[in-house]
Amino acid sequence: MTKGDLPRWVDYGLLPAINVFAAFFVSGLVVLLIGENPIEAVQILLWGSLGFGEGIGFTLFYATNFIFTGLAVAIAVHCGLYNIGGEGQAYFAGLGVAFACLTMDHLPWWLTFPVAAAGGMAFGALWALIPAYLQAKRGSHIVITTIMFNFIASAVMVYLLVDVLSPASSMQPETRTFDAGGRLPLARDVLPFADLGQAPLNLSFIVALLAALAVYLVIWRTRLGYEIRSVGTNPTAAVYAGMSPAKLTIITMLMSGGLAGLMGLNEIMGSQNRLVLEFTAGYGFVGIAVALMGRSHPVGVVFASILFGMLYQGGAELAFEKPDITRDMIIVIQGLVILFAGALEQMFRPTLVRIFAPAKSAALAG
Repeated sequence: MTKGDLPRWVDYGLLPAINVFAAFFVSGLVVLLIGENPIEAVQILLWGSLGFGEGIGFTLFYATNFIFTGLAVAIAVHCGLYNIGGEGQAYFAGLGVAFACLTMDHLPWWLTFPVAAAGGMAFGALWALIPAYLQAKRGSHIVITTIMFNFIASAVMVYLLVDVLSPASSMQPETRTFDAGGRLPLARDVLPFADLGQAPLNLSFIVALLAALAVYLVIWRTRLGYEIRSVGTNPTAAVYAGMSPAKLTIITMLMSGGLAGLMGLNEIMGSQNRLVLEFTAGYGFVGIAVALMGRSHPVGVVFASILFGMLYQGGAELAFEKPDITRDMIIVIQGLVILFAGALEQMFRPTLVRIFAPAKSAALAG
C-alpha cells in the first residue's frame, strides 16, 4: 500500500489518530495490570498537561524542543535521508548559542537573540555537514555516521565544559550564567494573566512555529523543495531530470542540522541561561518519533510535538499522583506510541484503504 491509496486527510490525520489511540489502549491495559485505573490515569495525565496554566506552559516548552528536532528529521526524510544525529547536532549547536550569549549578554536580549539563533543554526549545520559529505561523496550511510557523530559531540562537549569553558572558580561542568542580555523573555513575565507559574515557556515557541511554516514553504512551494522531494522519491529519475542527489543531500542535511540547532535557543537562552552537560536530554531522539507520527509534514510535526509534550509534563504529574505508575511507565507509553506510529503503522492501513480508497477513486472519476 502507498500513501496515494488514501485521501490526504485519512493518511495524515485519521491514521495517526488511530495509531495513537491503539498505543494508549495498550498502555491502559498495562496500567490495569499494575492495579491502577487507566481512566483515572488518563484524567491525571490530561489535567497535568493541559488542566492549568503552569502545566500548559511546561507542555509547550517541551513541545518546542520536539518541533525543532522533529522538523530536522522530517526535512531530511523528504530527501530520502534518515538523520539520526539530531541529538548531537543540537548538542554541538549549543556552543553557537552559548558563544553569542557569553559575548553579547551585556547588550539587550533582542540584539543577542538573532546572533544566538544564527550561531545555533550554523553550528548544527556544521555538525551535519561531515555526515552529509560522507554520504554524498563517499557512500557512507547517513544513519551510521550521524549516530557516530552523536557520541563525538558528547565527548567534545564534555572536554570543552570541563577544561575550557568552565569558570576558573567553579567545579561544575558548565559555563557562567548569562546576564540579562543573554536570556530570552519568559512568557510568564510577558503574559502574567496566563498564570504560567514557573514554566520556562519563552519566545522559542514562536520561533518553532515559524520554522514549521518555513519548512512547509521550502518543501512544497519552492523549486528546491521539489528537487528534494524528487530525489527522495526516485533518485534515478531525478538524475535524468538534471538534478544532483549529492548536492541536494548536502543542502538538505545542512538545513536539517540547522533546524536541530535551533533547539539550543529554547534550552540554553530560554531556560538554563548557561551551557550545561546533556542539556539535550534525549530530545533529538524523540524528534525521530515526532517526525514519524507527524508523517514528516510540518503541521503533523507540531501536533505530534504537543502530544509528546503532554506525555512529558502529564507523565510527571501522573508519577507524582500515582507512585505505582513510575517515570519508567511513562517511557513505556512513549515507546508504545513510537511502536504504533512507526513499526506498526501499516497494521491499520489495509483496512483504511478498503474503506476509503474506493471513495477516493469514485471522487477522482467524477
